[in-house]
Amino acid sequence: MGMTSKMQADVGLEHRAGILDTRSREYLKRGSKEYQQGSLALFAAGVATYAVLYCVQPLFPVYSREFGLSPAAVSLSLSVSTVLLAVSLPLAGFLSDRIGRKSLMAASLFVSSFCCLCTAFVPNFTSLLIVRAIQGIALAGLPAVAMTYLAEEMEAKSLGFAMGLYISGNTIGGLFGRVAVSMVTDVYTWRMGIGVLAVISLLASLYFWRNLPPSRHFKPQRTEPKANLRLFAVQFRDPALILLFVLGAILMGSFVTLYNYLGFRLLEPPFRLSQTLVGWIFLLYLVGTFSSSWMGRASDRIGLRIVLWINVLLMLTGILLTLSAHLAVLIIGVAVFTFGFFGAHSTASSWVGSRASIGKAQASSLYLLFYYVGSSLGGSIGGLFWSRFEWAGIVGMITVMIGCAMLVSFVLTAVLPEKSNLHSQSNA
Repeated sequence: MGMTSKMQADVGLEHRAGILDTRSREYLKRGSKEYQQGSLALFAAGVATYAVLYCVQPLFPVYSREFGLSPAAVSLSLSVSTVLLAVSLPLAGFLSDRIGRKSLMAASLFVSSFCCLCTAFVPNFTSLLIVRAIQGIALAGLPAVAMTYLAEEMEAKSLGFAMGLYISGNTIGGLFGRVAVSMVTDVYTWRMGIGVLAVISLLASLYFWRNLPPSRHFKPQRTEPKANLRLFAVQFRDPALILLFVLGAILMGSFVTLYNYLGFRLLEPPFRLSQTLVGWIFLLYLVGTFSSSWMGRASDRIGLRIVLWINVLLMLTGILLTLSAHLAVLIIGVAVFTFGFFGAHSTASSWVGSRASIGKAQASSLYLLFYYVGSSLGGSIGGLFWSRFEWAGIVGMITVMIGCAMLVSFVLTAVLPEKSNLHSQSNA
């Protein structure tokens, strides 16, 4: 009896251990507690990441006055972060394959939040640029890995909602960082605004670390750097992908230029808006949230080519409307431009996914690299046009960039096929 009871107990323990092991390997399903925790944790991470990245954008006029610098110079406070974020994305993805997803994302959040706190205490603009540069490198850890974590850990049927929540967190974070810092700056100082945001970001980072479920399906990979580099290099064999990378850079460069110097225009006559109201202008980003999904459905019906052209023309229409001295017309112009940009960006990024049959992750990373480099270059060069020609110079620069985007779109849509068949032909 004793022996039988012991054997039954051992079998029971093994059975329960097997159940627990099976559960530990299960994918996260919508409706479960862990799914909710993971989705909200990544939402909070997205909010924190993009809030601290873009919080300096509405402060350019403030920096220009306080540090006695030109608009082009102060725009480096954003450009240095975005360009270093861009070049760090491939390295962050490589590191995550070795050390794990959650660890890298958590480190990214805590370091970037601490850098944000340091920004509030910098003695001069050079120190600010150094801190923002370190922050840009640290920030790469989340966008490089978050979508991979979701794809690995979420059940296929439950992935869409979690992915959408994370992306919405990115948008809300960008908006929150700009608006919150502008409002606090209007009442207190920009340093107080940055400091408050840093504390919120640190709390969001702690929430992420405590609530994101550990990876269950992650397997460390010891991919050789040369193999990774070959996957990046192969993307440049496809002319369509090169054009899409260039298009992403042009689109983002024009978009960031508009918003970088819009604050200068709105603070001056004839508008003379407050810093708080300038921050609220960034709510127009919400137009892009609708545009991305709506244009995505449109491209399924009428094709990527036509949708791309429609959006580029909308950007041209919008930027020309901003020449108006009437605030309502200017805001409509910015909204139309924003709608067109997000539609064009979502179309181009979707096209990258359909073209790349080898190394899709590397193709997406290269698109983001060009995207953020375009942001950095366009955003800083725009300051030279503002200093010499003010808003007419900004509109002229963006109009030329849109003309270049039209040329790239023409070559892309008229010469090359819409669907990805280049690789398939080469493999045949």
